[in-house]
Amino acid sequence: MLKAIRRAGEKYPILRGMATYSVLWPTSNLVQQSMDKSRDKYDPIETLRYFVLGTFATAPTVYVWVKLAGKIVKGNLLRHAILKAGLEQILFAPVGQTQFYLGITLLEGRPWDQCVKEWRDKLIPTWKVAVCFWPVVQTVNFAYVAEKNRVVVVSVASFLWTIFLSYMHHIDQTSLPPFLRKTGTAVVEAKECRQEEAGEASDNQYEDTSASINSNCQEFDSNGHEVL
Repeated sequence: MLKAIRRAGEKYPILRGMATYSVLWPTSNLVQQSMDKSRDKYDPIETLRYFVLGTFATAPTVYVWVKLAGKIVKGNLLRHAILKAGLEQILFAPVGQTQFYLGITLLEGRPWDQCVKEWRDKLIPTWKVAVCFWPVVQTVNFAYVAEKNRVVVVSVASFLWTIFLSYMHHIDQTSLPPFLRKTGTAVVEAKECRQEEAGEASDNQYEDTSASINSNCQEFDSNGHEVL
């Protein structure tokens, strides 16, 4: 039985990727759930959604990208790895992250407009982190890790990355650190803050004016004569 599975994996490499992601993604989600202090209990249905998305969507997509990247950039030297990592963030990362946000929200049964809103709100913040994370991982992996251990490094990095994706899926846009928020969101919040400050200043000015009028009125008696 094990030999048959091994032969199938060697003959169809995509099956190895699907098997890996069938464990990697649900496990990452379980870790994220355990780190989420707002949860009272685990949500097995959510973990099942990560299993479905990781196994039947992400794994095949990654497999296709790896094959395509190998044809675009041929070579296994460090410079080739850096080039592949750069191309990955330009060509593949937006596709993979779009697949994640739309896929996971659709599996939750949300309306299409809500799915698109989450994708629109979180794609750029997620991509900002990916640009900082994956090129460093790939460069260190090819520069300092033995070839036989590179798959392990990528697997660990993928595990951590999926935890981050699960975190991003559950966090609200306004709760993100300022440097990860969309520019439009930051501008709107700054504008609202300025409007609130202007409103408070206007209220304070009104109160000061009212107090001044009351003070002046107290200097006159009921007949309109100035009180000495």
